[in-house]
Amino acid sequence: MAADRQHPRHLPGTAIILVGPRYPENIGAAARIALNFGISQLILVAGERPDEERMLKMATHKAAHIIRDMVVCEDAAEAAAPFQFIVGTTARRGRQRVLEQTPREVMARLAPLAVNNRTALMFGPENTGLTNRELDLCQFTSTIATADFSSLNLAQAVAIHCYELAMAMNQPTAKVDQASDYASSQQLEGMYRHIEEVLARTTFLGDFNRTYWMRNIRQFLSQVRLKKKEAGMIRGVCRKFLWHAGNRRQETGDR
Repeated sequence: MAADRQHPRHLPGTAIILVGPRYPENIGAAARIALNFGISQLILVAGERPDEERMLKMATHKAAHIIRDMVVCEDAAEAAAPFQFIVGTTARRGRQRVLEQTPREVMARLAPLAVNNRTALMFGPENTGLTNRELDLCQFTSTIATADFSSLNLAQAVAIHCYELAMAMNQPTAKVDQASDYASSQQLEGMYRHIEEVLARTTFLGDFNRTYWMRNIRQFLSQVRLKKKEAGMIRGVCRKFLWHAGNRRQETGDR
């Protein structure tokens, strides 16, 4: 048993999402690192597919298949759509960000979910990191603690997170969340759009505070870990409200 725990388990439902990386070599290095820790799916958010030769040079022949099978998406929302739990990485802090934890703390929370659910680790561009809107797609936020000089390479950040996830999953006391019917990012985003529409219709949300309140609502509901059925129920309530509000407005206008 001890020998088995020394080797990271294969994680077919986990992926690395790279948003706007600047250098193809970093993509290749990330693929190589991911494979070492049992992750074989790489998703790229970019306008076009980067130079494959430069990516393969750093990936080496063992991780070449990850580069060749890599999915390229137009935006982070598209990349996140199929996943139920996403970790967003950031070195920046702000009042409206999700509570930030170290990679070790976050992976201890993600590990029980990674066995039976689709999970992803999302990394932003080397020079700017993920935007607030991209972090809104994430249920967890991870920050690597560094000294005053904070300048980790993208591949280094990927390595730290993959390692911590592997170690968390290989703990002898590691638990597994048996549920697999959690709502996906695509389903959650549809729900949030409906919630925002209802709150705007009731004037609870104004133009000046819309982002603030919706970010707080996202943070609250991400802690609940909604199932597909629950997200669908909330959308159903929102649709019914909007239907009644529309009919009432039409009746008032007819008078």
